[in-house]
Amino acid sequence: MVFDLDGTLVDSVGDLASSVNAMLERLAPGTPPLPVETVRSFVGRGAGALVETSLARAGLVVALEKALPVFLDCYRERLLDTTHPYPGVAEGLDRLGDRTLAVLTNKPGDMSREILTGLGLASRFARIYGPGDVASRKPDPAGLLRLVGELGTTRAETLMVGDSAIDVRTARSAGVAVVGVTYGLDPSGFSADPPDARVDSLVELAARLERGEL
Repeated sequence: MVFDLDGTLVDSVGDLASSVNAMLERLAPGTPPLPVETVRSFVGRGAGALVETSLARAGLVVALEKALPVFLDCYRERLLDTTHPYPGVAEGLDRLGDRTLAVLTNKPGDMSREILTGLGLASRFARIYGPGDVASRKPDPAGLLRLVGELGTTRAETLMVGDSAIDVRTARSAGVAVVGVTYGLDPSGFSADPPDARVDSLVELAARLERGEL
């Protein structure tokens, strides 16, 4: 089972928003901060896309190669200030402990591992991969297919779990089944890209797998 991170396992929007606003203040002091809900709508496509859309919304013309390192520095200072697992994540992962679990995210891999370690969740996963660990970002299926190969399974035996259309498209491109969580960052995206099933928590996911419903 391969999980997305932000919006699926952890709610990191508060720390991402504060980091975006810290970046804006460093680049152009006095820039009004962006609301958390605005930043929420930008999360999921990687740090570069988050920075680009945040700069555009703030009305700043700054090259990405200048702004991105500033954002990453700001974010490294705030990785675990408010980030926390969604309700039911720890219990659900415990119930799935007899399966091989992995994480595939568009957040940098080193940050992802630090977050999951800090939250006491990293040991549950055989791999935690993000940009820098794999050559491409979701929805490119290369990272997912690499996990399938490295973990000695098959596409038919693999399940992707995510909160957005990006995760669905990744799974479809890889020929892997996909479950969407309803509590994440972009459940509305499932309207255009529906997963094979939807769950309200990882506890429900584990229960449905135990009953043979998925």
